[in-house]
Amino acid sequence: MPIRVAGAVTGALLTLTAVAAAPAQAAGYRYWSFWESAGGKPWTYATQGPATARPADGDALGFRFAISNGTDDTSRPSVAPDFPGICGDVEKKDGTKRIAVVVDFGGPLDAPPGETPPKKLIEVGCAQVREDATGAEALAAVAKPLRYDSAAMLCGIAGYPARGCGEQVTEKTSAAPAAPTASKAKASSEGGGPSFGVLAGGAAVLALGGAAIWKARRRR
Repeated sequence: MPIRVAGAVTGALLTLTAVAAAPAQAAGYRYWSFWESAGGKPWTYATQGPATARPADGDALGFRFAISNGTDDTSRPSVAPDFPGICGDVEKKDGTKRIAVVVDFGGPLDAPPGETPPKKLIEVGCAQVREDATGAEALAAVAKPLRYDSAAMLCGIAGYPARGCGEQVTEKTSAAPAAPTASKAKASSEGGGPSFGVLAGGAAVLALGGAAIWKARRRR
C-alpha cells in the first residue's frame, strides 16, 4: 500500500510539474504576407511570391507585416484594395499597366525586438510599370528599398524591418507564484501559466497522498 500511494504521489508531482513547466507553444511567424486583388475583389492570400506574380492592369497588391500562424489568420492589409481611389488619377499609357499597391507596416506588437514600425504605418501608391512587370517591381516602384533572403523571400520593405526574415515567434508564459492569491488567480490564468485551480487541485492531491502515507506508517 505505501508503495502504491508513494507512486501515486510521485505521479501527481510529475503531472503538476509538467503542467507548471510546460514549454511555450509557437505563436506563429513574423513576416511580410502578400495579398492580391483582381479587378476590385476582396484581398486573397497570394499563392506565389511577388517576384513571380504578374498582376494585370487594374489589380491591387497588398503587403502586411504581422505575426501569423498561417494563411487562415494572417492579418490582411488594413486598407481596402481600392484601385479607383489609388490609381484613378493615373492615365493608362501604351506598353504599361497600373497596379494599386498597399503596404501595411503593422503595429508595435508585430515589431521585432529593438525595432519600431515607421511613423507612417500605411503606404499606398499607384505603380505604373511595363506590361510584363512582376509584383515585386510594382512594389519597388512605390516603397523601396526591398530586402530578400537567399530563397527570394521578401524580408523588408522600405527598410523595415532592418534585420531578420520570417522568424518563429513563441508565446511568453509568466511564471506562476508559489502560493497565488485569489486576486491573482485570473491574471495567472490569462498569462498562459497554470491557473489557480490547477495549482490548488495539485496541492489537494499532494495533501491527500501525504495523509495516506502517514496513516500507512501508523498501521505498521
